[in-house]
Amino acid sequence: MEKVIVNPADKQSKIIFYKPSKWKRIQKDWQLYSLLILPVIYFIIFKYGPMFGNIIAFRRFIPGGKLYGEEWVGLRYIMMFINDPTFWNVFKNTLVLGTLSLVICFPLPIIFALLLNELTSKKFKKFVQTVSYLPHFLSIVIIAGMVLQLTSVNGTINTLVEFFTGERINFMQEAGWFRTVYISSEIWQTLGWGAILYLAALTSIDHGLYEAARIDGANRWKQTIHITIPGILPTIVTLLILNIGTFLAVGFEKVLLLYNPLTYQTADVISTYLYRVGLESSNFSYATAIGLFESIIGLTLILSANFISRKLTEQSLW
Repeated sequence: MEKVIVNPADKQSKIIFYKPSKWKRIQKDWQLYSLLILPVIYFIIFKYGPMFGNIIAFRRFIPGGKLYGEEWVGLRYIMMFINDPTFWNVFKNTLVLGTLSLVICFPLPIIFALLLNELTSKKFKKFVQTVSYLPHFLSIVIIAGMVLQLTSVNGTINTLVEFFTGERINFMQEAGWFRTVYISSEIWQTLGWGAILYLAALTSIDHGLYEAARIDGANRWKQTIHITIPGILPTIVTLLILNIGTFLAVGFEKVLLLYNPLTYQTADVISTYLYRVGLESSNFSYATAIGLFESIIGLTLILSANFISRKLTEQSLW
């Protein structure tokens, strides 16, 4: 808003406020707006542009043929995966791994941040933070290699298992163990890094509230329940909505590197199934139909989570 005095010499002159047009604001701050050019180009080319490719979910696509398919086939490929028992087994595995990740991996960084916040020794706190952050900076390939090495028949974990039980377990060859191994590695990799946002949110809480609570006789547990958790609740809700939106996007790279045909029963998820169907079998239209189905479910989940959160907690992304 800018103000203009009609007649500065006249003491009774009115002050008129007006809002500059968008074009004038752009002309005035063009240096700042120019910083948007590269991000906008990136999103257009790599995010919005590929959306047009979803049309081949309804057209027969032949490699080397027309870019958007040869002929219109309607809902043929959608009916194919609806009637495909393999797809529904993959969909079930994705739901199970997504649920386990949400129920186990999401709250643990919150608990870890609360525990770190209670530490009084700054040196020990920094040491714990550094150690917990390190796995995040390792490549997925390195993480998968370490997991395979640790869980191998002659690995460290099996050495401990044999010491206590007298026998070894072939973790990565038995379908029943895959989910346990996957979630355990996910916790190890994401625990420390996921706590960063919560630690940052904790620093914004007014310490006067804790002093007032102590005067009223509240112990540390009651302070955590009534001050700390409500203070970081907006951050928790925001990250929860984002996690629900990516509920079906179970880590493709890690699953691809850890699973094998013997563990397909519990390890095969939508993203790895798409990789085999689309790239290895060159059935691009069928893979696109499944990917479109996954995207619609993800969009529905994030919109529903945002709506419910806005109604119950008055916190939401938009």
